[in-house]
Amino acid sequence: MSQIPILSIETSTDVCSVAIHLSGELKACAELNEKGVHSAKIMSLIEEVLRKASLQISDLKAVAVSEGPGSYTGLRIGVSTAKGLCFGLGIPLVAVNTLQGLAFQLNQADKQATIIALLDARRMEVYSQVFSAQGEILRELKAEVLDELIYAGYLDQGLVYFIGDGAGKASSLIQHQNAQFLENQVSANSVGEIAWLKYEKQEFEDLAYFVPNYLKEFKALHSKKNPLLA
Repeated sequence: MSQIPILSIETSTDVCSVAIHLSGELKACAELNEKGVHSAKIMSLIEEVLRKASLQISDLKAVAVSEGPGSYTGLRIGVSTAKGLCFGLGIPLVAVNTLQGLAFQLNQADKQATIIALLDARRMEVYSQVFSAQGEILRELKAEVLDELIYAGYLDQGLVYFIGDGAGKASSLIQHQNAQFLENQVSANSVGEIAWLKYEKQEFEDLAYFVPNYLKEFKALHSKKNPLLA
């Protein structure tokens, strides 16, 4: 097979998304936007995209996965599935920053623009990262609380696209002529496009040690009834 089939998995939010790309070109994508369905539906979505692309699972040359930040449970399911497939098939794992995947959806945007990818966290908090329109990282990934002036430095310099499910939250606070808000959902489509670029550079993860980037420490709720869990 001359083209390289890569399966991509994106489960960092309520969207459960999988895609097949052949050497970076999208062949099939299947998505469900429903909370809590990841573990029950992810394998059937994988089977669906393989069928649509007329491929067998043994044809895959790599699996790509959104590494986070995002939902603890969603990331755990996506990464576990990806690692299991890679172990079983003996193929490499490619990890893609969730926010980079969001920003990549605007790779045809105004080349002078700044892209700020936002994932909703809780209350007025978001996971955010800043990119140039060419994909260069301008500010590292962080969790932060939104306010009306937080991105003023970028907005005063020119057009800024806010993209992701946190963009709506940002639009309620930020009033600026240079701000454009796009409430795009994460997708395995853009994850797969980035994965191909990383595959060509042989940028693979160590299957034994790779873990998602949760960014914020997961805090389990302790039972008030069982003192041993306190």
